[in-house]
Amino acid sequence: MEHDLDRILSKDQEILPSSGFVNSVMDSVRREALTPAPIPFPWKRALPGLASVVVSLGLLLIVGGAAFTRGIATPSQPLALPFAYDRILEAARTIRAGWIVLALLLSLVSAKLSIRFTH
Repeated sequence: MEHDLDRILSKDQEILPSSGFVNSVMDSVRREALTPAPIPFPWKRALPGLASVVVSLGLLLIVGGAAFTRGIATPSQPLALPFAYDRILEAARTIRAGWIVLALLLSLVSAKLSIRFTH
């Protein structure tokens, strides 16, 4: 048996693929070449917004921390907001912004759950 195996392996035989193998490989290569590239995420447009959010949160933490360490604000007596902020908060109360935010959050959660369950 070892003699037969040595005899078979010692020959230089040309290995040919099956008749449909080459065609199926070339068909898949052509199909892959025809598919368009995925659309990249527009990071150049998103980075300014992300940077402004990070800077705003950082400033909020710094100002809030400084107000509490200087004794200007305490948990029982919050820091008085400037007049512009009072007007913004009053406008948000007038248009019931809390309900709008709640509706947007519920929409986001339901969309994410439906996408998660379908994939």
